[in-house]
Amino acid sequence: MLTSILILGTLVAVLLAVALVVGGGELAWRGATTGLGLLGGVLPQLVLGFLLAGLVTVLLPREAIGSLVGEGSGLMGVGVATLAGAATPGGPFLQFPLVAALMQGGAGPGPVAAYLTAWALLGWQRVLIWELPLLGPGFTFARIAVTLALPILVGLLVPIVMRLFARPG
Repeated sequence: MLTSILILGTLVAVLLAVALVVGGGELAWRGATTGLGLLGGVLPQLVLGFLLAGLVTVLLPREAIGSLVGEGSGLMGVGVATLAGAATPGGPFLQFPLVAALMQGGAGPGPVAAYLTAWALLGWQRVLIWELPLLGPGFTFARIAVTLALPILVGLLVPIVMRLFARPG
């Protein structure tokens, strides 16, 4: 967490310096107020996402999370997570706090990776509301057919890759 804060803080400082050099205080102030305006727009989603994550953490027993999507849940856990990811609506302000809470509650890296991949590739609400009406059934079904196995593949491979990188030497 500290590393990401340092990176973001450095980027802000550099861009603030560039804005001051390029356009003076007025440009820097406009950039800062634009950013704060964006924060105001997403703040309700952030607050609700983190409240949801907190409630999931205290309401779902660790044993239930572990048995459904824990590290030892295997293909069944990856499948459950894939279905949940495809069915869960909402953007990253909801998903990432929720996933963080599930990981703290005992969800394994494979099911979490499958969930996020399915959410990104197979979200049924986006398919029904946006993709199917705008891009047509031919394209939509072809894309889904090609990407359908990816969340499961990702869910099975992520723990293997993590073990490879965790090995000393």
